[in-house]
Amino acid sequence: MTHSAPSDRTRVRRLPQRADYEPETIAAILDQGLVAHVGFVVDGRPFVIPTTYVRIGGELYVHGSVKSRILLGAKASIPLCVSVTLVDGLVLARSAFHHSMNYRSVVVFGEARLLENTEEKRAVLTRLVDRFVDGRSEAVRAPNETELKVTGVLSLPLSEASAKVRSGPPLDDPEDLSVPCWAGVLPLSVSIGDPIPASGVPIGSVAPNVRAALLAGSPIATR
Repeated sequence: MTHSAPSDRTRVRRLPQRADYEPETIAAILDQGLVAHVGFVVDGRPFVIPTTYVRIGGELYVHGSVKSRILLGAKASIPLCVSVTLVDGLVLARSAFHHSMNYRSVVVFGEARLLENTEEKRAVLTRLVDRFVDGRSEAVRAPNETELKVTGVLSLPLSEASAKVRSGPPLDDPEDLSVPCWAGVLPLSVSIGDPIPASGVPIGSVAPNVRAALLAGSPIATR
């Protein structure tokens, strides 16, 4: 596996063989993830906020109320740390110490840029809506001027990011192979359940399909 050069902050130091610094790997994990956890410090107090996001090229975009701590902090150019994790399975070993998870994760560091241009903000929010369901923005009412005014969007470059991946069976010590218990991997997946329509939906309306990128690969599949 070939890697791009990591920065001092993104270099994986524990189990570095699981690191991947390639932009393609990082993009694939971000495109399949659903929730990002955004960490930052304001007035000496740490915060971690879960939020939806969208990746467009080499930028990661998150949004929120313009009065939220993360948006107010962005105006002061506070540094951010964003993480996204996909859990693919529980790894059950013959020893407690070697229990683990199969996962794919991304960590991004940097200073976010607050989008000031209304049209740029509108375009990103449209991509955010369409990220989950293709063409959804065309079926719903677009944000009005008031909604755009109270919604802030941050752009974080993916220039300082790394991925870490674990896959495969448990790594038992040779002396534990004789322990008489089950060991192996219990795969986990995110499934799409039966649609639950809101009240007032016209009879005969068909629920849209979730975008293929969110269901890519074996870790995430429909029920």
